[in-house]
Amino acid sequence: MVKKIVGTGVLLVLALALQAGVKMYTLKSPDGKVKLEVTAGQGIAYSLFYDGRLLLKPSRIALHTDLPEADHWENIRITGTKQRHVSETVQAPFYRVKEFGIDCNELELRLNNGFSLLMRAYNDGMAYRFVAGRKGEMTVVEERAEFNFADDFEAYIPYSTNPKDPWNMAFQNFYTKAPLTQYNTELPAFLPLTVDAGAVKLTLLESDLEAYPGMFVRGDGKTPALKGVFAAYPQETFKNKWRCQETVKTRRPYIARVAGKRTFPWRIMAVTAEDTQMPVNHLVYALAAPNRIGDYNWIKPGKVAWEWWNDWGISGVDFKVGINTPTYKHYIDFAAEQGIEYVVLDEGWSDPKQGDIMTTVPEIDLPELAEYARNKGVGLILWAVMNVLDEQLEKACRYYAGMGIKGFKVDFLDRDDQKAVEMVYRIAETTAKYKLFVDFHGMYKPTGINRTFPNAINFEGVFGMEELKWSNPDMPLYDVTMPFIRMMAGNVDYTQGAMRNAVKKDFRDIYSSPMSQGTRCHQLATYIVFDSPLVMLCDAPTAYRKEPECTRFIAGLPVVADETRILQGKMGEYIVTARRVGEDWIVGGLTDWEARTVDLDLSFLPEGMFRAEIFCDGINADKKGEDYRHEYRDVKREDRLKMQLAPGGGFAIRLKKNHN
Repeated sequence: MVKKIVGTGVLLVLALALQAGVKMYTLKSPDGKVKLEVTAGQGIAYSLFYDGRLLLKPSRIALHTDLPEADHWENIRITGTKQRHVSETVQAPFYRVKEFGIDCNELELRLNNGFSLLMRAYNDGMAYRFVAGRKGEMTVVEERAEFNFADDFEAYIPYSTNPKDPWNMAFQNFYTKAPLTQYNTELPAFLPLTVDAGAVKLTLLESDLEAYPGMFVRGDGKTPALKGVFAAYPQETFKNKWRCQETVKTRRPYIARVAGKRTFPWRIMAVTAEDTQMPVNHLVYALAAPNRIGDYNWIKPGKVAWEWWNDWGISGVDFKVGINTPTYKHYIDFAAEQGIEYVVLDEGWSDPKQGDIMTTVPEIDLPELAEYARNKGVGLILWAVMNVLDEQLEKACRYYAGMGIKGFKVDFLDRDDQKAVEMVYRIAETTAKYKLFVDFHGMYKPTGINRTFPNAINFEGVFGMEELKWSNPDMPLYDVTMPFIRMMAGNVDYTQGAMRNAVKKDFRDIYSSPMSQGTRCHQLATYIVFDSPLVMLCDAPTAYRKEPECTRFIAGLPVVADETRILQGKMGEYIVTARRVGEDWIVGGLTDWEARTVDLDLSFLPEGMFRAEIFCDGINADKKGEDYRHEYRDVKREDRLKMQLAPGGGFAIRLKKNHN
């Protein structure tokens, strides 16, 4: 990382006192469009402007602790200020780009209670964090984080799905679109959350969440305002009888117990004037702590043959299919023949009711499978309940890494209180020590830990394909909404790849024979549109072998890119994404249930001819979701392609540089 720090005196203005003892400071982004006004004296509050327009009215912020001498926020005084311009080049392995640059202006306010406040103004958003410089430990009783919007804007709200205990849930839900004044006060909402302010969209995120609870927000149902709320610190926990998942029973009357000298999470408000800027906003990644593991060349992104979604749905074999050694050898054979890098052993290889990560069920010979996979050039990934792995973390990592296992898919955290967040960091750090990667399922949204620990390669916290096994949601709508909101936080393990594809009227949720909503090409396009460096092939080898063209295409797609651009798109309607890998490109497009024509301008290509392999919806894809057209064309940057997308449709293109 390259960092330059220079003075920015013209950006900081100490205004006349608004009233006795109150001072105002102004901070602007490098391009001058994002402006923060910070008042300090009778508490601390900030206002946000974009291009001269007020977006957030004065919104108060504070950290209330158990230290009386540090808790006088109503009479806070500024003891010093510091201003600087920060320019960074960030290396970003297993991310949507190889590297990116970020510039911002920063204001530091040193407070008379042992805290400092850092405020940053970027061209595409703002962020603030508290920094504590005290001795010993302290208890954070409450954090005050207000977001008082200037008008009754419409919001895209992902509510908690557990009314009885909203802090315990999988962080997977649809977005409820409603004015802020119609917020459902019975439930908090998790992040990211987007507010449509007309000319711009505002997205609330957080970064560098460590040893602290994640932030939810809640509205009062009356005013256009949100405030941060947090899961309190766990006091008693219990394990359920199905898979020994740890659940919180009672909580303490505070949110965190922390070191007196530390930084607190960044609170981010991304500001985007164009929807196409949203999926490529880098603030969460940029604000996270830098790489702590050093060399990461041992981490290999790739694709994964997965058995759980298709319910081990193999046919035409001479053995009994199930959670057993012959079945997994079959998946390994399939992965090897298709060039798929990994096979995951999902729930069942170790008895979940026993809660012992060191034991396997009698039907599984794991050392034999590990040796078989190694000889085939395929890596194995083991599923585990997160707290079950954590209980024997060092022992399990040492043993399974020695066996040749490549990583863990950890699941069912379903919390983001301080102890849960500490568990996530502990797992990321210890697995890295043994050169194992982690795919976090049942997990809160990414907050930049994939920068700090690059082996934290993927995250669920997304309403993915598993939901179609037991429900009938509007998945095409979600697929063209999620990339603009959730994907701003980081990678998504959506678990796509269905070969049974249903138009709207034909869809059924069938647990053992699941299908996707929308077309075949919609599924193919998700491999390009969604950021996912460790991506599942959710269907069975039997289904893929019947569809060799599509299977070969999916298996051959790159999963990381040097560059990502959103060529076209409107949140909640459609998206077209292009990614550069070396001198080649891949392009994917998705639509909701509305058919549309995309005029694809190829001017993003460099000079020269490219061989385009194109998968697009067939002429009858509106009636039969599995209908598609596959063709090749020679194209150049002056060309345009007219792509016809069926309802719930999509297209996927691979463009290879022609050197002939």
